[in-house]
Amino acid sequence: MKTGVFDCSKPHQREEGIDAAVSAVLRAELVVLPTDTVYGVGCDAFSAAAVEALLAAKGRDRSMPVPVLVGSQHMVDALVAELSDAGRDLIAAFWPGALTLVVRHTTHLAWDLGETLGTVAIRMPDNDIALELISRTGPLATSSANRSGHEPATTMLEARLQLGASVSVYLDGGPTAGPVASSIIDLTGEQPRILRAGAIDLDRLREVVPELGALEAG
Repeated sequence: MKTGVFDCSKPHQREEGIDAAVSAVLRAELVVLPTDTVYGVGCDAFSAAAVEALLAAKGRDRSMPVPVLVGSQHMVDALVAELSDAGRDLIAAFWPGALTLVVRHTTHLAWDLGETLGTVAIRMPDNDIALELISRTGPLATSSANRSGHEPATTMLEARLQLGASVSVYLDGGPTAGPVASSIIDLTGEQPRILRAGAIDLDRLREVVPELGALEAG
């Protein structure tokens, strides 16, 4: 497998790179893409083989399921069993952006993201390259573009140094705003609760969802 690297600051390379990334995703291969937080390594969310390859590239097991990037409300509606009022309010306030929501996915989905127990972590990134790619591939199973236990990549080169030839296409969108990761809120219980403090200040989140539970210790 030959690896392609594309400088998306150059219009021709951006177009060529996104075309190559779409083709790679359709072949159940891995792509690296910029987001508004850190670089991500992504694949077809509905290909079990691709997700398995993603976990292997990161050196991660199935006990840590892969989040999914979406590009529209239509994708959210297709993936999520039921979105609470709190979830809709958070999406309206912070998407696209650095907020990940853990929700219950619809039962008929033919995917295997790891040991999810019927849930999925979804996010809409605030990055034009990522959103254009997702608009053409559909939802992407995406994790930070680094080996497990290492620092997330904030440049394409950092991602390539860690993931190498396991990735078919690298889209270089310049340095990201990271290394702060997205905030994560769990919407699967009776009360929304924060699972990870991240890029969005807790006070801002509570302005939208006052009943948001505190970050649990440990």
